[in-house]
Amino acid sequence: MPDNQRSRAITQGAQRSPNRAMLRAVGFNDKDFDKPIVGVANGFSTITPCNKGLNELAVNAEHALKKSGAMPQMFGTITVSDGISMGTEGMKYSLVSREVIADSIETAVQAESMDGVIAIGGCDKNMPGAMIAMARMNVPAIFVYGGTIKPGHYKGRDLTIVSAFEAVGQYTAHKIDEKELLEVERHACPGAGSCGGMYTANSMSSAFEAMGMSLPYSSTMAAEDDEKAESAARSAEVLVEAIGKQLRPRDIITRKSIENAIAVIMAVGGSTNAVLHFLAIAHAADVEWTIDDFERMRGKVPVLCDLKPSGRYVATDLHKAGGIPQVMKMLLEHGLLHGDCVTISGQTVAEILKDVPQAPRKDQDVIRQWDNPMYAQGHLAILKGNLSTEGCVAKITGVKTPKITGPARVFESEETCMAAILARQIQPGDVVVIRYEGPKGGPGMREMLSPTSALIGEGLGDSVGLITDGRFSGGTYGMVVGHVAPEAFVGGTIALVREGDSITIDAEQRLLQLNVSEEELARRRAVWTPPQPQYTRGVLAKYAKLVSTASRGAVTD
Repeated sequence: MPDNQRSRAITQGAQRSPNRAMLRAVGFNDKDFDKPIVGVANGFSTITPCNKGLNELAVNAEHALKKSGAMPQMFGTITVSDGISMGTEGMKYSLVSREVIADSIETAVQAESMDGVIAIGGCDKNMPGAMIAMARMNVPAIFVYGGTIKPGHYKGRDLTIVSAFEAVGQYTAHKIDEKELLEVERHACPGAGSCGGMYTANSMSSAFEAMGMSLPYSSTMAAEDDEKAESAARSAEVLVEAIGKQLRPRDIITRKSIENAIAVIMAVGGSTNAVLHFLAIAHAADVEWTIDDFERMRGKVPVLCDLKPSGRYVATDLHKAGGIPQVMKMLLEHGLLHGDCVTISGQTVAEILKDVPQAPRKDQDVIRQWDNPMYAQGHLAILKGNLSTEGCVAKITGVKTPKITGPARVFESEETCMAAILARQIQPGDVVVIRYEGPKGGPGMREMLSPTSALIGEGLGDSVGLITDGRFSGGTYGMVVGHVAPEAFVGGTIALVREGDSITIDAEQRLLQLNVSEEELARRRAVWTPPQPQYTRGVLAKYAKLVSTASRGAVTD
């Protein structure tokens, strides 16, 4: 990528006057041409509550940049609401949007020779999309999270978007009536902000704070609170300081800082999607990081926080209990965090955490004491076996049945599986297989929140296994295994499973096994033919041609 202070090119050479003339039209005066030009990548959208409040944050950042001696240039980028598109054909665009966001930020910043960029995002793919772009470009950058939604309330319990999905299964199982279903829907999402549990958005914001690319405490702030707007302005000031020092993303995004991020993901019980996204971020930053590194980290980091989806509390509760800095300080004290990693402020992790208590307050139980963790080891496990030779991802903590062997119930898409669940055709002991939903096969690797939530709502979450070459929402929990690779579309073993085959999911042994002989599998493979692509034109067709296997992060470059 071009070297630092690239905006200076616009004031030099034969194109100096025309370039300056264009900039004068958007507000530059004579003295402004000596200031760093900073992009404000604004993910504002009314498509989703996650991004609804971002424009105010972007404007705050813009004002702060000007006060700090920089010239902001604001531009927009897209978002997809996973919660709205979930369970539909539109969900195929969700992971694709990660690449579109990365490409759009790279395009704007590089085309206009900006000296730095502050990216402001909310919904799940905003964060990895922005971070991939930052790592690729390697100009000074900072990420501002739009903030978490506050919990909804109904009948004395906290609600999140996952409550609405689970209520569908409860209604189908006649556990609640239509009036109750409607009331859960009405109360689940009370305002602006990203999904409130430790789902994908809050998982990634927490990880970015731990990695040093966002400010301390910023990852768990509520979208509608004043401190979030103040944090956006402070982030802009810090970025201008980083531009002056030429502190760049690849100085911050290293193997050690990614280990810090994954340690926090494990400690807070974060989303399976973090595996996919950090493989892609590491790829963009040219950092050596593989799917097996997640299993290495899982083995040594305990789950310290009692957070939804499988726990009791939401992100705003974590914030009140001390936030990510408190979790990081505990990990640092026990040798599970690299304190010498530099952050976007120029301080090291250890310097930032210097005044944070070594142990969490005893008047709360959102963050557990070190000697009383939720689980002794991390929750995101990498399983392998003949069904997933490249590896797959499972949440293995909190499941009542860590091992299941049962007959395969095979579905060629999420929709056909969902229909079977709602028709009460899935029985305890079954292992549901949803295939041709991978990066290429979907295309787009849809999240399976609808079927997993329906199974839980029907009371089958502990007795039915589910495997897929698609993904899961950060709100998913239970005996579920995603990111199965190689995927069905490229001839992975999951394509060869037949109805009634015996499948073993063994979380303790980290095993995903199809209990069929190699000779039989060879016979099936010999007659298997790849399906025709579902899309032959447009963004999904382009994505399917370019995208890598999930075990490499589903990257497109």
